[in-house]
Order: sequence, then C-alpha cells, then structure tokens
Amino acid sequence: MIVVLAPLAVLHDPDTHTYTHTHTHTDAHTHTHTHTRVLNTGSAAAIAAAPRRPVSAGRTRPAVAALTGSSSKSLALQITTRSSAPVGSAQRGGGGGGGGAAAGGRDDGLAKYKEIVTGEILDRSPAVKWDDIAGLVTAKAALTEAVILPALRPDLFQGLRAPVRGILLYGPPGNGKTMLAKALAAQSQATFFNISASSLTSKWVGDGEKLVRALFELAAERQPSIIFMDELDSLLSARGRSGEGDAARRLLTEFLVQFDGVGGAGRERVVVVGATNRPQELDDAVRRRLTKRIYIPLPDSEGRRAVLTHLLKGQKLRLNDKEVMALVQATRGYSASDLAALCKEAAMAPLRELGPERLASVPASALRSISRSDFEAALRVVRPSVDAVSLQAYEEFTKTYGTQ
Repeated sequence: MIVVLAPLAVLHDPDTHTYTHTHTHTDAHTHTHTHTRVLNTGSAAAIAAAPRRPVSAGRTRPAVAALTGSSSKSLALQITTRSSAPVGSAQRGGGGGGGGAAAGGRDDGLAKYKEIVTGEILDRSPAVKWDDIAGLVTAKAALTEAVILPALRPDLFQGLRAPVRGILLYGPPGNGKTMLAKALAAQSQATFFNISASSLTSKWVGDGEKLVRALFELAAERQPSIIFMDELDSLLSARGRSGEGDAARRLLTEFLVQFDGVGGAGRERVVVVGATNRPQELDDAVRRRLTKRIYIPLPDSEGRRAVLTHLLKGQKLRLNDKEVMALVQATRGYSASDLAALCKEAAMAPLRELGPERLASVPASALRSISRSDFEAALRVVRPSVDAVSLQAYEEFTKTYGTQ
C-alpha cells in the first residue's frame, strides 16, 4: 500500500482557532475528503499566503479548491482530492470531517411547495357517492374494477392482475368526469388531489416542475391517494407545437419522470386520473402511461332519464310518464350539464309569472308546479353544446386508443 500525504495547508485564526486543511491518500480504494471550515477574517489574503508544497503521488489527481463566501468577513475554503482507483469499502467507512448534508439526508427544498399543494390542491372532502352521479353505469364499473377492488383485495390483484396506475377519462364536457374522480376517491377512501392547469401554470410561474415533484411526494406520504388532473390537455399536450415554451416542456418532462415512479417502492397505492375534452392533443408518452382510457360519452336515453329524474327530485312537477319520455327523446344530444341548464330554465317559469312585486310576498307553497309547457319553452332557449364533428372525433379516438 502506498500512502501519499497531500500538501497540508493550515490557516489559523488565533481568536476562533478555526482552520482549513486537506489531505488524501491512495491505496486499492478511492478516497474523497472534503474539509471545510469557516474563517472569520478580514479578507482572502490569508488563504493566498498559506504555504503550499507540490504533490507527486502516483495516480493521485490534483486537488481542486473552491472559495466561497457571502461577504469579506465570512469565507470558506473547500478542497477536494480524488484518486482514480476503484471504489471500495474504505470509502464507505467514512471518517474525518466529511459527510455533511449527504449523511443527514438531502434537503430538496420542497417544503414550501408541499404547503402550496396542501393548501391549494388537496381536496379534503370529496364526499361524492356513486349514487350522486346519474347514469354512467359502464364507467363506474370500469373504475370499480381498476381501483376499488384492487384496494379491497390486493392479494388477488398481483402479477397480470396488478392494478393500473394511470387512468384517462375523456369525452365531451359536462358529463361528470370530475364527479367520477371524486366519487372514486370517496369510495376507495383515498386522499384526493385535484389539479388543474391554473394550479401549476398561472399562480406560480416557473415553479411548475417543483410543484409536480412535491405533489407526487405528498401523494406517496398520504397514500392511498388519487391525483386527479383536470384539463389534462392544457398541462401535458403534445410536444413540438408552435408556441410551446420551455416551461411547458419542463413540466411535461417532470410529470413523466414522477409518473414512472408510481406503483414502485413507496408509491404502491398512488393512482393518477386524468380528464380531458381533447384527448387527441395529449402527448403520446402521456397517453401510453394512462393505460386505462375510459370514454365518458353523452348520456343515452336511459342516462338522460336518470339525469332528469335526479335533477327534478323534490320539485313540484306536473308531468306524467309519457311526457317524461317525450322530454327524454327531445333532449337527444344534450350533455348532463345541458340537461341541468334545461331543468333550471323550466323551473324559473313559475317565478317569472309572478313578477317582482308578487314574488316578494308569495309563500313558496303557492308556486305552481313545473309543467310540460315550461320544458317546451326551455327547449327553445337551451340548446345542445356539443356538435356532431366533436362527437365523431371522440368516436374515432375510442376506436383507436380506447380500452373500456
């Protein structure tokens, strides 16, 4: 074994008795020592004046020195020496003044971002049940199989039956994608993180990547967790578009990196659910990771009847079954939100008849029931919000990429 003593430079302050030195030695192992001491001195002149001797030590590389300091009164000298031999157990053994932050765990600077996630993104009470969502029977069954059953029987969902870690809900707007995600979190008793484009790109410009990293780390700490990302196309759209900025690319890259850790050690019970009205605009890498892709279509006749029944529950109505079915047929092409707007418009008719003066004093029990004529008038005002071209695009995407 060859032992080489590197130049010993000692800087001594008689008041504080602090000093800086470095040494290295080589044998069959690589040793890297960094010794740093803070010097309370008036300038860096003492460092420059410190005695130095040349080093001749076989394969030992020259020492590298770095001088740092926030002011002339506080300077730090950092000297690192390395040898080119293979790493061995001697390096892992440690000793001396090394270690520092690495030994005590890294400070990744995410604490404040986790506070932002907790205060702005964490939804503490998604008290939504399956029964609160009318229709969407197929989507509910698919989500139950993908998330809820694996949580109940993890012993059965292993290997080929391992649960999916990414789910995409896509379809025309206003049909309950967000409600489905909230109900899924409530049914599986999972922590619910509700993300939108504005959460990451508007309020904290330039900090999107750190927020994404903090989000996934916090989800791991509070698992079982569901990370719900609404308006996914606004956050993770295809790369290479005109007008795409560096911030958007960095955000996408960070999401892909963090998502790849989902399902691994420490993140076994984290699920990512994305929702979008424009699935065609998603980046290919994002689409591949969201392996369960569920189409949330416009409600069919059975779904529209379920939605109308749910919306009109508790209202004074003068509608028979035949008139209800006529209303169901008349609303073909309406989304769930369109139906809600239609029912609200019809329910306003009895109030409008009273006028402002009578409305101030009339008891609620004196209002007349909502009738068929009210819905007929509402149908002339509230029209479907989804066009045929968009519906065709959803159908084509489902044929190509859908997994439901």
